[in-house]
Amino acid sequence: MTQPTPSPQLRAALDLAERGIPVLPLRAGKGPVGNCRACRTNACGGRPNMKFPGPCECAAPCHAWAAATADPAVLTSAAWAPAWRQAAAVAYHPGGTGLTVVDLDNANAVAWARSTLPATTTVATTRGEHWIYSGTVRSVNRVREGVDIKSTMSYARWLGPGTGAMAAVPALVHELVEKKPAAGPAPRPVAVPAPGGGGRCPHRSPVFLERGIAMAEQRITAATSGVHATVYATFLAVLSAHGWCGCLTETHIGRLFAAAQAKGESLRHCTAAWSNAATTLGM
Repeated sequence: MTQPTPSPQLRAALDLAERGIPVLPLRAGKGPVGNCRACRTNACGGRPNMKFPGPCECAAPCHAWAAATADPAVLTSAAWAPAWRQAAAVAYHPGGTGLTVVDLDNANAVAWARSTLPATTTVATTRGEHWIYSGTVRSVNRVREGVDIKSTMSYARWLGPGTGAMAAVPALVHELVEKKPAAGPAPRPVAVPAPGGGGRCPHRSPVFLERGIAMAEQRITAATSGVHATVYATFLAVLSAHGWCGCLTETHIGRLFAAAQAKGESLRHCTAAWSNAATTLGM
């Protein structure tokens, strides 16, 4: 049986995936395509433009930056086939490949960047330019008129490799990001049940707990795609092994949250993932 010819968008995505760049399909209008039936019309509860994943109950994130992957088996799977049939373009997750995109949306923004920011790799867009830097920051829109910062927990349309040598994220970009408050309500602290054990791990020794936390941090840090799902699965595994004896401390939880946030997860998403994992285990 002859296999269908991949679309230009899928071919471009597979080419990027070979270079380790996590990608996702975009529909006309630059919005992400839902990769499962439940989310195709945003029925999962994600935000209307599907830029950020909502409280999706799918087995794995199926749209927006959290679904970006460099795994060709996922990109060519039957589950993603309808998404590629709808795709008008390809996007990538800058933070997932260690990059930050300064999205300059008009001529004034481009002029500001040329007079203020260090030269780096640039890509022409329909209305301005993407300035691409090495390193990651929190993604923030409208840090100034016509300027968006796209890195962790965001996506950018792939418009080619660009020209010019890439520089590190400049201090000014960090300053612009820090001046803008994080969106969303403040996360609620998650209490870890301690049915017994007096704060000591009964499985083997305290070394067993330390090794488990270190392995969990490494698993999150090593994720190159499906970060959202990896964080949840790791939290579930840690709670399953250590959540019943009361040996987990705020320091341990903080280490896991820090590893997840370094991969682009927000504190709100970390809190939700931890709470959902505890609920799944009946804690």
